[in-house]
Amino acid sequence: MLSILIPTYNYNVTKLAGDLQQQAKSSGIDFEIIIAEDGSQKFLKENAEVEKMDFVRHLAFENNVGRGANINRLADAAQFDILLIIDSDAEVCSEDFLKNYLPFCNENAVVVGGTAYDENENNPKYSLRLKYGRAREALTVQVRENGKFQIFTTFNILISKKIFNQIRFNDNIREYGQEDTLFRSDLLRQNYKITHIENPLIHRGLDENAIFLKKTETSMKNLFLLYQTKKYPELRNYSNLLNTFLKLKKCHLIWIVNLFFMLSKKMITGNLMSKNPSLFLFDLYKLGFLCNIATQN
Repeated sequence: MLSILIPTYNYNVTKLAGDLQQQAKSSGIDFEIIIAEDGSQKFLKENAEVEKMDFVRHLAFENNVGRGANINRLADAAQFDILLIIDSDAEVCSEDFLKNYLPFCNENAVVVGGTAYDENENNPKYSLRLKYGRAREALTVQVRENGKFQIFTTFNILISKKIFNQIRFNDNIREYGQEDTLFRSDLLRQNYKITHIENPLIHRGLDENAIFLKKTETSMKNLFLLYQTKKYPELRNYSNLLNTFLKLKKCHLIWIVNLFFMLSKKMITGNLMSKNPSLFLFDLYKLGFLCNIATQN
């Protein structure tokens, strides 16, 4: 019935696998849990221990192909018709987590459960990731569904294998960022309905501020490369950032925003590394970085 797929890279998944296995066994469904290492160098011995659990497999791939391509490998290895994709740095926070998904297990399933953050986590070295996550990811179903640019992530998603195989992740996105944006775009292009429910997992694998900002820059590079291909004109409908960038481009204002970015980058970065970063400045940084890439190209 259900294949639970956990892509991982240098992260200990033993607790997550154990919690999910316990819930799946209690539900009485046919299931399997498959974990795939994407060229990991850490926690390989610890993660290999999950094979001692019933119906759990651990695949250790030596080559790093990126998160999306790794999920594709997991889907190919899955034996059941319904896939539950969960990032390895997730934590189960409800005893009914799997039970809440069971009514949606059918061939039309594309169901996003949502993301949560530990309200007691306030370490300032994660301040940017926490503030962004709580404001932009840990949202109610109504906000996720009704916003102009609806929130979509495959951090915690149930999807039928039939639909997944028609979409799949773009193997060309090897580094961090935009694989979910493109996956969603392809889903909607083929007229699949995305259902949001209140069934979150806690995001535990937080990046320190400097690392998160660097990953954000990589994500902006991926977004610009996708735009440059001209294969995905609908992306502007799902990315507020790209939509704003294209409006600036139409008005020939890219160079002005880039100049402002270059002059203010140090000041903005200082704020983003602080205990109380501004999401407005974070958005401005992303837009400025995107304009900077465009200017260089």
